[in-house]
Formats: sequence, structure tokens, C-alpha cells
Amino acid sequence: MGVRSFKASFKRNMAVMCLAFFSLPGGFVQLSGQVGTPFNQRDNDFPLLGLKRAKEAYELAMAEFQRNKDLFDRKLISELELARSRNTFADAEVNYQQSLLTILFEGQYVAVKEALKYQDEAGRKHVKLTLANTSGGDAEFKKLVNVDDKLFRSLQPDIVNDVYVSLLNDENAIISQPYEAKIERLIFGKPQTIDFTLLQDIDAVTVNLVFGSGSQRSPKIYLQKDATANKVIVQSRQFSQEVEIGAEASFDLVLELFSGLNNTFKLEVVNLPSQINRYFHDPVSNARLSQFKFTESANSRSAELKIFLPDRPTEEVAMDKPIPFYVLVVPRGKLAALGKNRNKKWSLSEIKALKIGFVKLELVPRGVGRLLVRAPQLYHAIKSNESVVMNIEIVNEGTRVLNNIEIEVDLPLNWSDEVQPALISKLGIHEEKSIRLTFTPPEGVSVGRYEARIRSSSLSDDQPINGEDKTVTIEVEAEANILGAALLVGLILGLILGIVIYGVRLARR
Repeated sequence: MGVRSFKASFKRNMAVMCLAFFSLPGGFVQLSGQVGTPFNQRDNDFPLLGLKRAKEAYELAMAEFQRNKDLFDRKLISELELARSRNTFADAEVNYQQSLLTILFEGQYVAVKEALKYQDEAGRKHVKLTLANTSGGDAEFKKLVNVDDKLFRSLQPDIVNDVYVSLLNDENAIISQPYEAKIERLIFGKPQTIDFTLLQDIDAVTVNLVFGSGSQRSPKIYLQKDATANKVIVQSRQFSQEVEIGAEASFDLVLELFSGLNNTFKLEVVNLPSQINRYFHDPVSNARLSQFKFTESANSRSAELKIFLPDRPTEEVAMDKPIPFYVLVVPRGKLAALGKNRNKKWSLSEIKALKIGFVKLELVPRGVGRLLVRAPQLYHAIKSNESVVMNIEIVNEGTRVLNNIEIEVDLPLNWSDEVQPALISKLGIHEEKSIRLTFTPPEGVSVGRYEARIRSSSLSDDQPINGEDKTVTIEVEAEANILGAALLVGLILGLILGIVIYGVRLARR
């Protein structure tokens, strides 16, 4: 046998031996079928170590699959063995992907970067909420996994999908409009801002975040104020009030600082008639306010505007005529701009041009009718066959016209009365009218003392007005016996005459 024949025979024998070796139960293919990530209970506690184990198994399975594919192309292994190697590689790839996803989902984090509270031109409060994806894989994770890895990039570790956001109050009620906002993709390094309208004006909210595979965060944050506005926002719940002439009113004021430059301000009132006295009041300290200052820990405070109306209507303070006016919150540096123009009539455009905080309020002076009943005499003595005739004066001492004035009398049993006039349709301010009353006792009325109660009622601006009740005392006296009285007088006179005659005769003796 020549050298060439020996070499050819040796190659054929080696090929057969290799094929037989790979076909044995303990051969290479059988070993490759066992490639995978052996289960370790501590992988749940240390997911990074589990990822490292899965990555090594994945790389080994991929290398073996490539070698088996090369052997199959050279017809050294069967298609069945190649399929087994492919399945082993697929299992290792899935295990690796699962470990990657576990780390990525556990490492996802959405942070609240900024929450800015501001007020729009219509007076509605808004919050600009800026969210940032601060995950993107930590340093140890990036060391373990090559960031250029195709599989790693396909899982998009720098993106948090489906972020749902809402704002809650302390009772966990949603106070934002929209109620819930959604960010489809929050990319690492690219924060996104959502504008919410506040349905409840508060300074601290809970930001409810749901993202990724169901991760949830609910941090409670204090809202920042938009310092670029450089003003104090002022609001009042009782922006319009009806106040009686001669009475006082109180407007509550809520002041919020939106300034990074000023913290000392002065309260001013414009367009309010000079006949109306006013001053600002601190509800906490009960002190009068002129200037006030915000502190670093408190950007909100409250105040009250006290208003006192004159006792009588005037040309500027007319009945039922609304008086619009403005409360201004002027920074100390802009007091000179207001200058000596406090008493002038300010328009809305002029106030807006000052670029200061203000609120428009309204005062409606209202009058009230007051019904006064005057009775010169409340005691009458009559005979049983006589009637009581008396006059009373009805006076409107209020500041509004009285309508439909009625007089009602509560009399003793079987007595009768007559009221003239029975109804006064209208009684002007400070006007008075006389009413004649007649009380008649029944026949055979007993001697004694009786009482009658006079009640008065009217309407003023559709509101019932009642006067003070008056009680009339009536004394019914017995009738005198004229004949008996005459006989008694004659008897007395006769007795006196007899005494005189007897005295004269006695003196002559």
C-alpha cells in the first residue's frame, strides 16, 4: 500500500470514527442537547447573577449551534441532530431574554422632575408636570451586558412604555383634568411635560404613576409656584355680596405668591366710593393689614376686606345698584406706579397694564324696610254700651319701600273691630300714615278689664317685615244709678238743713 492510499484510507476511517462518536449517547450532540441554564433558587434573589448565568449559557448554545450547522453543511451530522441543537439554542435565547426583561422591568424608574403650579388668564389653576425616565440600566448591568448586543438593543432598555399619570388629593380622589394622561414612550434622557388643570386648588398633590409591566409609584409632592409671573394671585369665594345700608360686609381673600423677586406687597382698593369705609384684616392675628410679607416656608396666606356702608343711600351708593371694584396686590417696587391715582376710576385694561395681582369684587347695597307702630294711648275706660275708638301711626323707618301693610287685631271673645284703612298698599321711606281702629264689646258684656293685641305685617322686596305688637287695655265700667244718687243727695241735703235749723233754734234759747 502506497503513502497516498494510506492517507486516503486514514481520512475515510477518521470520518467514520467522528460520525460514530457524535452519534454515541455520550457524544457531542448529546452534550449539546443538555446545554441550558441550570435552575438555581438564588437567581430570584440575585437576578443579575441569574442573568450572567443565562448569558453564558446563551453564548455557549449559540456557539455550539454554529458548529453543528457547519458539521451539517459538511454532512457529518444528521438533520435531526441539527434540529436538537437549534432547539437548545432557542431555549437558551428565551432564558436569556427572560432574564434581561426581568432586570429591565425591575430597573425601570419614572421620576417627577418638576411640578409647576400656575394660573391662566381665566383664573384656572394648572400644573405642568415633567416626568423623566431615569432607568436605562445601571452601571453593573451595562458591564454585564454589552450595550451593542443586538438582543439587548431589541428590548429597548432606555424606553419605558405606557406611562399613566394622574393627580390625587389626600383622600386619593383624582383632582386633575384630564383625569388620567398617558405617555406612550418615555425615552431615557428625554423628559416629557403634561399640563393638568386642577379641579381642586391645593399646594400638595400625590402623583400616581403606573408604567411598564405594572410598576407603580405614588410620591406626594409640594407644587412649585411659577416665579416668572412675579405677582401675587388673589382670589375670593364671596366675590359678590348684597349688603344692607348701614351694615358691614367681609370679603375673604386667598393670596398665593408666584414671584422669585419680591416677597413684600401692599393691599389696595380702587373704584370703591369714598362714602364706604374699608380696611384689610388678618384673620389669624386680628390686626389691620396694609403691607405684608411672605416667608420662605409659606407662599400662601389669607386676608379679609372689611367694608362699612353708610346709614343712608347717596348718589354714589345707590340702592340695588352694583358697585364693582378691585383689590390690588402691589409689589413694593411698583407702589410708585400707582402713585396718587388711587382715587381715580381705574379700567380693567389699566390694571392689567400694571402687571400685578388683582381680583374684581362687587358690592350691591340693599335696603330693608322697618315697620314702626305708634299708639298714643293704650288704655281706655268705657261703659258697656260704648266702643273704643283710637288711632295708630304706621311709620317706615327703614331704607326700602314697604308694601301691603296689614293690621290685624286679636280681640276678646265676641268683640268686634273695624280697621280703616284695612290695607296700605305702599309706604315710602320715612313716610307715615294713620289708621283708625274701633273696638266694640258684645251686648251684656261684664264689667272688668279686657286686652286687645294689635299685630302689623308687610312686605319689603318680597321679604316679610313685621312690626312690634301693641297691647290695648280696655276697662269696662258699670253704669251709674241716677235716681238712687238723686235720693241720696236729697237725703243728705235734708239732713244738713235739719241740723242747721236745730242749731239756730238752740242758739235763740
